[in-house]
Amino acid sequence: MDARTLLLALFVASIPASARAASSCEDLTTLRLPNAAITLAQSIEAGATVVSGAAREGDAERPIRAPGSFCRVAATLTPSTDSDIKVELWMPLQNWNQKFQAVGNGAFSGSIAYPAMVNALARGYATASTDTGHVGNNGRFALGHPEKLVDFGWRAVHEMTVIAKRIVAAFYEAAPRYSYWTGCSAGGRQAMKEAQRFPEDFDGIVAGAPGLDWTGRAVQATRVAKALQGRESARLLEPQRRRLHEAALQACDAADGLTDGLVADPERCTFDPAAVQCKGTETGQCLTPEQVETARGIYSSAVNRKTGRKMAGLMPGSELGWTDLGWTASARATGLDQFRFIVIGDPNWTVDRLNLDADITKAEDVDGGTIDALDANLKPFFDRGGKLIHYHGWSDPQISPGNSTEYYGNVVKTLSGANPQESYRLFMAPGMGHCGGGEGPNTFDMLAALERWVEHGQAPDRILASHSTNGVVDRTRPLCPFPQIAVYAGTGSRDDAASFVCRQP
Repeated sequence: MDARTLLLALFVASIPASARAASSCEDLTTLRLPNAAITLAQSIEAGATVVSGAAREGDAERPIRAPGSFCRVAATLTPSTDSDIKVELWMPLQNWNQKFQAVGNGAFSGSIAYPAMVNALARGYATASTDTGHVGNNGRFALGHPEKLVDFGWRAVHEMTVIAKRIVAAFYEAAPRYSYWTGCSAGGRQAMKEAQRFPEDFDGIVAGAPGLDWTGRAVQATRVAKALQGRESARLLEPQRRRLHEAALQACDAADGLTDGLVADPERCTFDPAAVQCKGTETGQCLTPEQVETARGIYSSAVNRKTGRKMAGLMPGSELGWTDLGWTASARATGLDQFRFIVIGDPNWTVDRLNLDADITKAEDVDGGTIDALDANLKPFFDRGGKLIHYHGWSDPQISPGNSTEYYGNVVKTLSGANPQESYRLFMAPGMGHCGGGEGPNTFDMLAALERWVEHGQAPDRILASHSTNGVVDRTRPLCPFPQIAVYAGTGSRDDAASFVCRQP
């Protein structure tokens, strides 16, 4: 018996006999679990409607249908006296792949991520999601409820993972052989929090565009919003954003040796928006001095003057994703909620009251690592054998890709000379927006790459990404482990990944 099989056997043996006795899905309601109550255990047939209407707040209404038959379990977790964490666990009734996949949320994360669960179930996984302890996609839940803030920050995901694994072991009479996390945006932040705080929860983690500097993003979005409040002449409208984008590409595109409409490494590009400042008569195809300063502000980093910590701005190439008020509407809304309900504790707070120097410090002090996922000591996760794939679009207009590259650098420093690539690889996607979209290749399968790494020891040296127009693939490109970039080899189609090699810039 190998070590992993022995550990699984001991794990199952540690579960009370009553928890291992479930002979059907419906019998799971009899399980007795710590700080948890199972409220539903129901067999669902393939093709049945699981959820009617919108799966998440803001989604178009469409039914969520079962891709295969499964056991649906709902539970309420109460790790604190003020906790009310809803969880769902779906377990295939046939062809379970003997693995568990937890899926992440978005923004303030007040709902079960049903579409992501459908995808996981279709791949044979037992899969779980949580509403993180509240309903709705705003920060109001945290006002006067510090325990609910902790639930949102990290506790709900960890408690869900522990309970879900116990239910999986009870239902199948076998613990999952491998456990994975996948998530993007807030789900990427949750991913990083799991690797940092609970290295034993997952064997492999996919963290996409993680909001790991949650405080920094809130500061940046509100800072820009305040600068533009009541100053319509300083706003960048669609024609100016497009002209700025064209200028950014002209300045940065060819740095990787190929002019292809993508910026492969914007951090190495020096671009000044003054390049498109109006020389005489103001037109929609140039920027006024006010607008140039707005663009500089969006690109620039805010700084906590007390600690010296920088909070990254957006990158050249992201301009098509900006709005009239700079950062995306979601970034502004999340930032406002962060200050109103968490930092300041006043639901009537408005951006004109932002005192940048004082409020940056207060925001970081109030968070204290509850939501932010900046701890660069991943050694416990790596020592346990955990593998982390982290990806981010260089053209992300919502969460700065600079957060990801800076965090990777901090991990390298923290490991004191050890090679993080043995356990952790960051893939930056040129031209990709927030969790997808954009002008660059933006479709890829990070989970499959992670499975090969965790289960077969095949580290991902490049990951194939594609871009489609009207459903037809028109470009493929390799994503390379940072700090490498994809470089044209000199022959073959410039739209074919086979024509590129990964090299250090």
